[in-house]
Amino acid sequence: MKRLPNLIITSGDPAGIGLDLCVMLAFKKFLANITIIGNKDAILARARQMKKNIKISTKLGSHLGNGELKIINLDYKNPVVAGQLDKNNSLLQLKGLKTSIELCLSKKFDALITLPIHKKILSSQKNKFSGHTEYIADACGFKGNEVMLLSSKKLNVALATTHISLKDVPGNISQKSLCNTISTLHSELKKKFKITCPKITLTGLNPHSGEDGEFGDEEIKIIKPVVSKMQELGISVNGPIPSDTAFTPKIMSKTDCYLAMYHDQGLTAFKTLSFSEGINYTAGLNIVRTSPVHGTAYEIAGKGLADETSFREALFLACQIHKKRSEFNELNDNPLAFKTRK
Repeated sequence: MKRLPNLIITSGDPAGIGLDLCVMLAFKKFLANITIIGNKDAILARARQMKKNIKISTKLGSHLGNGELKIINLDYKNPVVAGQLDKNNSLLQLKGLKTSIELCLSKKFDALITLPIHKKILSSQKNKFSGHTEYIADACGFKGNEVMLLSSKKLNVALATTHISLKDVPGNISQKSLCNTISTLHSELKKKFKITCPKITLTGLNPHSGEDGEFGDEEIKIIKPVVSKMQELGISVNGPIPSDTAFTPKIMSKTDCYLAMYHDQGLTAFKTLSFSEGINYTAGLNIVRTSPVHGTAYEIAGKGLADETSFREALFLACQIHKKRSEFNELNDNPLAFKTRK
């Protein structure tokens, strides 16, 4: 019998709904060993605020959904007030994120699930990270190789650029960057999503995909040559498709994953179709990392109103990717033995 996956969760900004979701998790059974890195007193206080009775343990073990949470304690500087950002506490939570990454890199945990923190805290760091994705990639030594991939049962959407100003998007798209992103996507979809021959659809950058250069020439000079090159390498790539028609049912039925050129182009469609169940997965890393797609939601923190669906799906996806990656590695290490299994 194979062991249960070991998952580590960062509890997110202590003033946001991350602590609410941790409290809710205490009463949900999962076939995994789950550990949360956060402040035990803050989690207990949030549970009381939500009128829930939970227990804290420092012993690692399976998550039974019996009201108990396994915690690696993280000291905060100030008392936590739901809905009120405290920069000092948030900066200490970043230390917890760094620790959780190190634990995954050392193979003590199989996957990392991050609950939301405020972008301003990440941008205040020396390297001015624009989001969790960029911070984690840098900590893993994979800066520049990371791909933000949003996943749900309905569709998968990856981004060619992430948290940058719209005016900076064209300058951050090149043939080299798109080729690298597509190669990473193709590999990850095969290894970790077990899609045998992934079909990737690229959106255009400009209205009507440039209309033959009338509204911009990035499609002609950058995107179309990349599509041709990837097709020559045997990767199933289609596009560029104008983004106002790319997410229609006909094209969705022929697409395993979209590659959108900028953040809101991809996420507007994704969140419209899959907000509550959507998951953020960081492709191209040497660890498994997932997260819910929502933010800190300070305005509802402590009120018991948080929707736990995306968080729950992020946990499921982390388990599934760990399992599929293990199966893929086993298949390649010992193909004959794998084929004979029933």
